[in-house]
Parts: sequence; C-alpha cells; structure tokens
Amino acid sequence: MTTVKAAISQTTWTGDKQSMLDKHEQFARDAAADGAQVMSFQELFYGPYFGITQDQKYYRFAEAADGPIVQRFRSVAKELGMVLVLPIYEEAQTGVYYNTSVLVDADGSILGIYRKNHLPHLEKFWEKFYFRPGNLGYPVWDTAVGRVGMYICYDRHFPEGWRELGLNGADMVFNPNATKPGLSNRLWEVEGPAAAVANGYFVLQPNRVGREDNEYGDDAVAFYGTSQVIDPRGNFVGERGSDTDEQVLVRDLDIDMVRQMRDDWQFYRDRRPDTYGGIVEP
Repeated sequence: MTTVKAAISQTTWTGDKQSMLDKHEQFARDAAADGAQVMSFQELFYGPYFGITQDQKYYRFAEAADGPIVQRFRSVAKELGMVLVLPIYEEAQTGVYYNTSVLVDADGSILGIYRKNHLPHLEKFWEKFYFRPGNLGYPVWDTAVGRVGMYICYDRHFPEGWRELGLNGADMVFNPNATKPGLSNRLWEVEGPAAAVANGYFVLQPNRVGREDNEYGDDAVAFYGTSQVIDPRGNFVGERGSDTDEQVLVRDLDIDMVRQMRDDWQFYRDRRPDTYGGIVEP
C-alpha cells in the first residue's frame, strides 16, 4: 500500500494579515510534526473573505504568484519537505487579479498555478468585482506525493472541471473553500464524494470556519468549516472537521485506491465524448 499523509486546515480571520500568515505557517509545522507530506490551506488563506462586500481596499491583498507570501511558504515547504497548496489573491498585473492556488513542491520549487475558472456574483459573494475568470485550464502536476490538481470553492459546482482534472491524471484534487450556510449545505455533503467517485481520485476540501464579524460586523456570515477528505470510492477519510472551531486535519491517503477504483469502475473507458457536444455549446 502506498500511503500519503495529507493535511488541510480551517480557521477564521484574525483581523490582520501578519497573524494569519504566522498562524498558517504554524499549521504547516504542526501538520509536518504529525507526518503530513502535503497540505492545503483554505481559500484566500491570509485575509478575510472579502467577497462579502465590494470595496477597492481589498485589492491591496493581491500580490504576484511568486511574491513575498509564496516565497515565505516556499522556504517552509523546503524546510519541512512538504508539498503546499497556497490559495492566494494573485495580481497578474496592475488591475488584473485572479483567485489563484499556487502549488509548491517539497523541495520549495513552484510547480505552477491554478486560477479559479467559475466565479459567483451574488449576495455576499461578489467575486467578479475582485477577480477575472481563470484562463489556465485544469492543469495537473507531478509532485513528491503524486499527481496533484486544484479546484477552488465555487468551481466544485461544475462537474466538467472535476472531469478535466481526472483526464489530466490527478491522483488527488485540493478544493479550498469559503462556504457559508444556506443553499450550499447539502451540496457540500454530496459534491465532493460525487466528484471523487466519478473521477476515481481523492478530494480534499478545506473550508473557512466561524464569523468574520471583526471585519464585517453584522454583515458577517458564519462559515461552517466541516473540512473533509474523501477517498476515490466517495467515503470520508476520518471524521470531518468541526463546524465551529479552528482545526488541522491529517489523514492517510491510500494512493493504490486510485487505480483500484478505476479498474473496478471503467468510467474513463466508457465515456462517450462524441455524444457530449451540447455541454460545450455557449
């Protein structure tokens, strides 16, 4: 059995960027002490979830995909020998911003980035004010722990991207989130397992937790945590995270399950892309 120890974390906004960076570095160190070889933080991990409002001041949270924050965590990754998924606010150029995850290998090298393709624009999720839609497709990279893909929050409602990641060879897909109660509760329970089963890979979904009322007062929402790790057969690996408290989850991934699931269920063999033309019609 080939086992990879994977970690995901959940927390709420402390009120300042520096303490969030320090907190997440400690999360990585704690996870590494528990044997974790790969870890993902939550969506836009070092700031508040600013999609609650439409305010230009939050543009200042953006920086380059190889900027100071990523450089700091490159050093952490190299020191700990840990693959890191870093969900940041990316400034590609002045005035051009993306909701991005940066993938850093265990030797500290930047392997690549994923830009969130699907952007919500509705009450308290005003993401089109802050981000351009992703333009890099659905890449998958070879890392020290296997083939890794990334998908971000609202993306998870779109099965097409999950499938693209599977076709590109993912063993595991990290899907960082900022998800609150409402219409999404039931979807949160079923979408991750459905994606894992349909594509035969591990799905790892960190989610924010708690109220960011220190930033938004009465307008704040209560992110419900319950971060989760799902195996290729659609089962939760260990307990889901707390729905109220900060937490780091470390889980064992039996990577051999990827091949076993795909051998048992030949979804890739039996696909009929020649019949799916309507999916890609605008």
